[in-house]
Order: sequence, then structure tokens, then C-alpha cells
Amino acid sequence: MKACYMTDSGRVRSHNEDSVTILKNASDEYLLVVADGMGGHRKGEVASSIVVSRLGKRFNEMPSVGSKLDAVNWLNDNINEINNEILEYGEENIDSKGLGTTVVVALLTKTYLIFGNIGDSSGFVIKHNKLHKVTHDHTLVNLLVDAGNLTEDEAKNHPKKNVLMKALGAAEKVDLDVFEVIDMDFDGILLCSDGLTNMLTFEQIEKVLIDDELEAEEKVEKLIRKCNARGGNDNISVAYLIRNGE
Repeated sequence: MKACYMTDSGRVRSHNEDSVTILKNASDEYLLVVADGMGGHRKGEVASSIVVSRLGKRFNEMPSVGSKLDAVNWLNDNINEINNEILEYGEENIDSKGLGTTVVVALLTKTYLIFGNIGDSSGFVIKHNKLHKVTHDHTLVNLLVDAGNLTEDEAKNHPKKNVLMKALGAAEKVDLDVFEVIDMDFDGILLCSDGLTNMLTFEQIEKVLIDDELEAEEKVEKLIRKCNARGGNDNISVAYLIRNGE
């Protein structure tokens, strides 16, 4: 495996509210996390940092995440504890009203790969030079598409396409959507904040990721450069894990 993660503030935002990491434990298991924070007075980065640091610390404390069921329970338990911590921080700090964050996470072991997400940060797998989205965004437009009130094309440019229906710190109880990748014959894993997916099409992202002439780090750098070249309207975070690293 070869892993690379980066975050960039983009060209419009004055500071970066995203947090990202990739960790490997003693059992050669991998944890990938991207969190896209929100909230005034630079508190978005507090919320996203809480997610990444707490999940990372607890992952590093375990020799193994165990079975698939153990891993799902571990993710759900920790995400709910982290949600409570974010809520408590908002209550204790008067300038932190609206504090919150998205999260997308992937857990890879020798026998399974699972994703979890809340919000609109996304998780993908790369299989046979094709990019496949695994997670489902918790946005208003996706809700409208699912209900048949919007088409996919209408959703792409809808003025409320970034309105979230779920986020950490937004409610006392959160439900993490968990997805299992049944076919373990994949080439790579990509997690990203919407600063990437709002600026580049899936086809543009895919073209960079399947370029055999680029190292993993060069691919991530190129994705971020492309976003900034198109305006860099948001913070951009990418976590990329590839098998048989070039």
C-alpha cells in the first residue's frame, strides 16, 4: 500500500476548516478520515480536528479493529461520542454557535473494507481504472433527487446544493451511514471533502487517478492544483490509498 493525504485552504477561504489523516496500525489495518468543518470564528477546524484526532487516537490504541461487526460498532460508538464532545464544546464556548463538521471514514483490513459518512464528504474506490462512489451525500438536493423532485443534472447546479441534512454537532443523536465494499478487488481508496467534488467532475478526478505516470503524491497534488485553477472556492482535502504503490 502507498498512502498520501493533503489539505489546502483553496483560493477563496482565509483559513482551512478541513482535517484529514491516514493511519496504519500494528495489524496492517488502515484508517482514512476526512472531516470538513463549519462554524463561525474559525471553529469549523475545531470540530473537524476533534473528529480526526479522536478517531486517530482510538485507532492507534487498538492492536486490531477486529471483525467487520466489531469495526462497525467501533465506528458508531466513537462517532456518537465525538458528536457529544462537539456539542459540549459548542455549549461551553459562547463564540462557537453553529460548530459542526462532516465526516467520511474508511476502514481497511485484510478481509474487509467499510466506509462511513455523515454529510457531503465523499468516499470512492478505484476498480479497474474506474472511479466508483461508495458513500451517499446527506444534502437537500440528494433528498430531492431520491424523492423524484429533481433530476441529477438539475441537482448539480442547484442554488441549495450545499445545504446539509446531517452533520456532526447538529443534533444530539447521529446515525453514521455504513457501506461495505463486497468486492475486495480494488486498486485504491479516495476520500475527499466537497472542495474537490464541487470543483472537478468524477471524470476529471478519475483521469488523474488512473495516470500511471504519476506517483500517489503527485496525483493528490494535481487534484488540488486543478481545483485551485478552477477558482478554489472551498478548502480541499484528499486522502488517497493505493495498492502496490507506484
